[in-house]
Amino acid sequence: MLDNSNVAPGKNKTLRCAIYTRKSHEEGLEQEFNSLDAQRESAEHYIEAQRMRGWTALPDRYDDGGFSGGNMERPGLRRLLADIDAGKIDVIVVYKVDRLSRSLLDFMKMIDLFNEKGVSFVSVTQHFSTTDPTGRMFLGILITFAQYEREVIAERIRDKVAAAKRRGKYCGGVPILGYDVDRDNKKLLVNLDEAKTVQYIFRRFIQIGSAKKLGQELNEQGYRTKAWTTKKGKVREGSEWNTAHIYRLLN
Repeated sequence: MLDNSNVAPGKNKTLRCAIYTRKSHEEGLEQEFNSLDAQRESAEHYIEAQRMRGWTALPDRYDDGGFSGGNMERPGLRRLLADIDAGKIDVIVVYKVDRLSRSLLDFMKMIDLFNEKGVSFVSVTQHFSTTDPTGRMFLGILITFAQYEREVIAERIRDKVAAAKRRGKYCGGVPILGYDVDRDNKKLLVNLDEAKTVQYIFRRFIQIGSAKKLGQELNEQGYRTKAWTTKKGKVREGSEWNTAHIYRLLN
């Protein structure tokens, strides 16, 4: 964080503070006062407490609702970085460090940009300075744990989905040929007509031994991939077979 304690009152340079907020899921964003608003309010209170040091909150909102912190593909973050590059920002204020990023590599890239542009980074709930090696080290440790937490959560979700699939549960996405979706009970039900096609595909793959040749054979005989209807009622027609379709079905 910046330290203007040696500057006489009334002579502080105005420090333009940009508030960045993020929430991974869209759930709750429709509320009148949501998580992004709460993060911004906390940051505004923090900036107001630094008013005697010249801090002032910029009116521009840099919000990313429904975006993961595991990458930098976020519209609010892109605008923030563009304004930093244009010299419009002096301090970045976030509620927690992981709101900015959960990726150590992305985070350190941004810190390098902040240092290059003379921009300070402040967390409302975690007091770190990015202006010295010790502060950068502690920030690196913190973001490493944030990345670890994200990867553990992702692994748990994958395990949960895999376990649900083994029990015949429908976990979303395009249903595989040979099954229909029971959306009320979140189950896959065997489609007896399509099951005959699936059995034929397995039998022919054993005989031919080539997914590419089998795909060509299926297309020549008029077979198509799974046709299904989405939850919103949109009809997705089946398409011609290719190698990926064959291996997905076999797997």
